[in-house]
Amino acid sequence: MTDLVIRPLTAGEEALFDSLPHTRLVGRAAFGDNYSDMAADGQYRPEWSWVALRAGTVVARAAWWGGPDDESPLALDWLDFTDHEAAVRLLRAAPLRAEYSLSLPPGWRDDPAVRAEAQARIDAATAAGMSPLVARYRYRWTREHGLPARPGRLEFRPEPDDAVILDVLRRVGEGSLDAHTRHAAAEHGPEAAAREELDLLRWLPSPRDWWRLAWTPAGELVGVTVPARNHSDPVVGFVGVVPEQRGHGYAYDLLVEATHLLVEAGVTEIVAATDQTNHPMAAAFARAGYPIERERLDLV
Repeated sequence: MTDLVIRPLTAGEEALFDSLPHTRLVGRAAFGDNYSDMAADGQYRPEWSWVALRAGTVVARAAWWGGPDDESPLALDWLDFTDHEAAVRLLRAAPLRAEYSLSLPPGWRDDPAVRAEAQARIDAATAAGMSPLVARYRYRWTREHGLPARPGRLEFRPEPDDAVILDVLRRVGEGSLDAHTRHAAAEHGPEAAAREELDLLRWLPSPRDWWRLAWTPAGELVGVTVPARNHSDPVVGFVGVVPEQRGHGYAYDLLVEATHLLVEAGVTEIVAATDQTNHPMAAAFARAGYPIERERLDLV
């Protein structure tokens, strides 16, 4: 068999990456994304885009994504191949380490062809040393879905002090249903997990003064809500309730407040996500009129 050549792209080789036929069943391409267009926008870099070639033909490709100022990628979110072994060897050879986020259509497990494409990528990633962490829902709210009324149970105030926000994030992390929070706490400890969350929120290119702490009329802290923008969409950056206030459905209030603040900032659609196992948060999104746009599997 012809030797396998594994290497990153050089500038101007976007057409080489695109030479492997796109699957329209899973991954970014299934939702209309185009690698060359995204690379032209700076969302992918040549050194973070790798190919495996046999006799000059691409048989596997992977692209890692990061923000414009990031020194290392934040996610592997493009993986296609016609050769399983080549894909595994590519993932092992590339000196890039980030979570693999596989985008999938809603109900993907019910379609045998889609399920097979997804499983092939999961198998390649796990063979390369990754392991599944969580399945997630991704939502996209638009104005046609209706703006949910504010419940009026809580008071929302800006909090400019990052030290205060960090303490709230640490408290929210106690008993959290979020798999990434639990994973980070297990790997590095609760304080580091909270710091990681704060760093991610500060990374978002949106105004810091959009963040709000939520309080009861009696002055008890309920939690934090962060309406924001990432590099492509307005987003619900974070919703979290402190342990002593759980069980009252306050996640819905925080979500609605974030939605209103974003709409007041002029947005017409909002992206958000939660773990499929986080049933209270998923219920809050459903109640607030956020439809599921896609599903996602995260492997670490």
